[in-house]
Amino acid sequence: MDKLSPTRLDRALTLEIVRVTEQAAIAAARQRGRGNEMAADQAAVDAMRRELNKLNITGRIVIGEGERDQAPMLFIGEEVGTKNGPGVDIAVDPLECTTICAKAMPNSLAVLAMAEKGSLLNAPDLYMNKIAIGPNYPDGTVDLDASPADNIENLARVKGVPIGDITACVLDRPRHAEIIASIRTTGAAIRLIADGDIAGVIDTTTPEVTGIDIYMGTGGAPEGVLAAAALRCIGGQIQARLHPLTDDDYRRAEHWGVKDIKRKYLTSDLASGDVFFSATGVTDGSLLRGVKFLRGSIETETVVMRSATKTVRWIRTKHGFPGGHGLS
Repeated sequence: MDKLSPTRLDRALTLEIVRVTEQAAIAAARQRGRGNEMAADQAAVDAMRRELNKLNITGRIVIGEGERDQAPMLFIGEEVGTKNGPGVDIAVDPLECTTICAKAMPNSLAVLAMAEKGSLLNAPDLYMNKIAIGPNYPDGTVDLDASPADNIENLARVKGVPIGDITACVLDRPRHAEIIASIRTTGAAIRLIADGDIAGVIDTTTPEVTGIDIYMGTGGAPEGVLAAAALRCIGGQIQARLHPLTDDDYRRAEHWGVKDIKRKYLTSDLASGDVFFSATGVTDGSLLRGVKFLRGSIETETVVMRSATKTVRWIRTKHGFPGGHGLS
């Protein structure tokens, strides 16, 4: 495990980034269930960028909406903040699961991670194989190169429970048929999710709440970095490897400086230094309640974490309407 930097970030940033994900979630939630993915995503992006530019940081987006020619805002390399504070890497997913939000289905989130400059992997936007578990397990409890069945059996042994008490989370995709079949042979349960592997990984951090013990499968590499930031904050484990499918994927990886496409990344390879992580629910999910529009107020629920102190805060906020109009 890497040593903590002597120049840790100001702890006040913990609450500052909560405001960022809260406002992104509220903006996206206004489009919830309306069937317009682009409108929901754009609302979240606009709100998140606006709030980031209020922070006293010299921030650089390392995981964002895409490259500059693909995204006008929160693009990779964009500088955000007032420029009157520390240099930080920022990874954002203003609206994790745009389709889920547009359909008002569970587990849509507004997500942000922030770390000391140079601490977050600038991952290319391609597939990544992942396996993740929560805290309080010894290193090596699971291994990306082991079979899903072997990982399930080892996790149950280390946890001290019958295999039937283990639940794995897997994205419901045809590409995961072999993973699902291997897990089934053990007798463990599987929770298939329609989308949102950030939420799936984070769910492993509190299995007593979510019922999820382990996450397996292939999802986006940028989402892998965001998930690793959360796991680093609470001592969870993730192993990952880039999974290029086309010649263009290999070129993109080379463009982003990937030297070894077969490298197995551990948690601290993806997110190191002093890391902050915040996620606010847009729709109701296994971990967080979604935004509630009430008469005279709005309620949000957020989980915010910090790696330097291993603190996790659950924040339920009521945003009032002064005079019945607008947010305070």
